[in-house]
Amino acid sequence: MIELDDRLRVLQRAAREWGDELEELGAELDHDPDGVDRFTDVSAFRYVSRMMIPPEYQDSALRLSGHSFHGDRALERVVAVEALGRGDAGAFLAAPGPSLSGGLVALLGDTAQQKWFFEHFSDEPVWTFLGLTEPDHGSDASAMATTLTPDPGGDRATLTGEKRYVGNASRARLGTVFARTGPGPLGVSAVMVRTGIPGFHASPLPTIGLRGARICAVRFDGVAVPGDQVLGRHLRASSRGMHAAVRMFNQFRPGVAALALGIAQAAHDYLSQHRSDLGPGGGHALADMEDRLVDTRQLVWRAAADVDHDPARGHLASAAKASAARLAEETTLRALELLGPGARFSHPRPEKLARDARGVEFMEGTTHVQQLNVAQGVVTGRIG
Repeated sequence: MIELDDRLRVLQRAAREWGDELEELGAELDHDPDGVDRFTDVSAFRYVSRMMIPPEYQDSALRLSGHSFHGDRALERVVAVEALGRGDAGAFLAAPGPSLSGGLVALLGDTAQQKWFFEHFSDEPVWTFLGLTEPDHGSDASAMATTLTPDPGGDRATLTGEKRYVGNASRARLGTVFARTGPGPLGVSAVMVRTGIPGFHASPLPTIGLRGARICAVRFDGVAVPGDQVLGRHLRASSRGMHAAVRMFNQFRPGVAALALGIAQAAHDYLSQHRSDLGPGGGHALADMEDRLVDTRQLVWRAAADVDHDPARGHLASAAKASAARLAEETTLRALELLGPGARFSHPRPEKLARDARGVEFMEGTTHVQQLNVAQGVVTGRIG
């Protein structure tokens, strides 16, 4: 059983206060996702904007009760993200910062590329995006249609294609994109892209959950990519591209699980506060939810500790993500059921939680993908 040390308990308490800020903010962003610029000074956003920036590129660490926090370790992130998701998952995802792109640049970028990328976050809030999923092929790398074609001069390349379900793309200043450079599993590369250049187009998609994240369709119509923006050029082909994506998602997946866990905890909290409104079986349902929350939290913490030890070990992270996503969906739907007919109209808080919970299922791999990862871990002996 994992117990949090004093340092992480300090962060947990602070993050719960930040989550309270996000609850009100989330309702506003659900109504007006484009209004996020008004809230960049909230404490939660200031912390999230540091996450995935390597310590050497941070001017100063966040200091709480004598402890430093950089947001560069998975266990630290899951403790904070659960509390922020408990406040509002959509608002958390709307926060500026390096996010997934930061993790990819930290893995694949050389010193000059990392310096160029992370310096963007030193003076003002900056949003980023990561383009992997495609409209016709999902995240299947073997079928990836987006291409990166070298120009005849050799000092730049041209990016052409489409990505879908890309968070924050319409408000981002820069991001990273996976594209095919050749045949086979090694013929995939990742590049850094600025958004305000000819050929880049991002359009928000209509969504009913996680609306603050501004999930978009993105199109690249011959976007020029300088040669020094291609990530991993100094690495072996087997160490870049989709191999790097797997390692990056391993590190982030416990955070997605923590986000789902926070949504489930928020639904439980709401039912506890409205116990008198619950239908038959409410007390037993609350007790069952509490047991499942405790068990899932331990799995999420174990998964985070596992990838902190070895980013290649993502099997527990997949188990945690699948379990937490299922818990979030089942708990929020059960909450609406217990609150009785018309609960979606009379109880807007759990109604929004239910919409957001379903969205988490599609983040960083659906359940059947996670189950394949877990099965591979069992076959290889990495999960007993």
